[in-house]
Amino acid sequence: MPLLEKASRPREAHEGMPSAHSHGQSTVVPEQSRAERRASFDIADFPMPTGREEEWRFTPMDRIGTLLRDTPSGAHLAVDADLADGVTLTSIPTEAAQALGVPAPQDRAAVLAVAHADHSGGVMHLQIPAEAVITDPVRIRFVGSHSERVWGHLLISVGAHSNVTIVLAHEGTARLSEVVSILVGAGAQCTVVTLQEWSDDTVHAAQHDIVVGRDAAVRHVAVTLGGQVVRLNTNITYAGPGGSAEAFGVYFADAGQHLEHRLFVDHATPHCSSHVEYKGALQGDSAHTVWVGDVLIRAAAEGTQTYELNRNLLLTEGARADSVPNLEIETGQILGAGHASATGRFDDEQLFYLQARGIPEAEARRLVVRGFFADIINRIPVAELQGHLMQAVERELAGAGGGSGLSNPPTTDDMHHSRTDA
Repeated sequence: MPLLEKASRPREAHEGMPSAHSHGQSTVVPEQSRAERRASFDIADFPMPTGREEEWRFTPMDRIGTLLRDTPSGAHLAVDADLADGVTLTSIPTEAAQALGVPAPQDRAAVLAVAHADHSGGVMHLQIPAEAVITDPVRIRFVGSHSERVWGHLLISVGAHSNVTIVLAHEGTARLSEVVSILVGAGAQCTVVTLQEWSDDTVHAAQHDIVVGRDAAVRHVAVTLGGQVVRLNTNITYAGPGGSAEAFGVYFADAGQHLEHRLFVDHATPHCSSHVEYKGALQGDSAHTVWVGDVLIRAAAEGTQTYELNRNLLLTEGARADSVPNLEIETGQILGAGHASATGRFDDEQLFYLQARGIPEAEARRLVVRGFFADIINRIPVAELQGHLMQAVERELAGAGGGSGLSNPPTTDDMHHSRTDA
């Protein structure tokens, strides 16, 4: 019997009580299938949200509201690009981008970014030639220097049977709503790394749409370490069978920061796979992170293999992590599907083990957090970027002031953990 399941309640880190659920033969019908969410290029289809909607209920509306007002702006970020031979970066009209098949926006911030992109110079179009094997990373650096509202749309076209790594870096001060459309051709191998290393006063909303071509392999890595409010939606669809998608993420929230990551993997094509893994750390009063992972396996997507995991590490009192894994399955003819979520505190046993071997407490804490993030950071195929990010994590940890952290950490069994295998 087909299984349709959705986790209906988030796990909040401050609850302090274990919570788990398992999947059997019963069917749990969600309040709204992810397939029913609106996608449109028409602003009128996305009225101003109130914050009570499912897709906005965790977001601080008072702080992100500037990116939800329909006001054209000619402001833009400074752009610095490092391109390989044969790779081009040009500007095209919004209509031309839509003709190339970019997916439609899925919330108000995204539809405004697309609608007003022409006022900011058009859609930036990064083109990777077919069958190109590019050994050095293609880099685009966006730098904000003002608090004016900026609308932006970047289209990345990856030619069939090419191989490329693309790094998108964001820094400075900005009020930015952007859409990044990534169209990956058949048989291509593509890694996209997006870095959010903003100043503390930045507000950033983004929608990343990834279309995986037939037999293509795509890896998307999101690293969010800065910004006052950052909300990143990553949507993955498949243009043909045999596609593989990996989505990894690292985030570190300090006092007052709100970092929100939402993913939607839409399996509508047979014999495709996806793997999602995000890890976050939080420290400081009112530090807040949100991770929502939606995976939909439609009736036609036989032979699907999928898994998603989110883990959060609380370093101090006053921090909160919301983690919501959602899985909807409309066919029983799949290879496997599962999800898991865990939110916990510093493990005193790990710290005792290290300190018993002569390692000072502050250094022991750094080692634990470095190890927590290293598994994902080491999957970025750019060695110098790995080193840069580890140093950035060290700087974030320095902000904790070497405090004692939280007491009475839960064991692994106390953490919210759920998994489906079908």
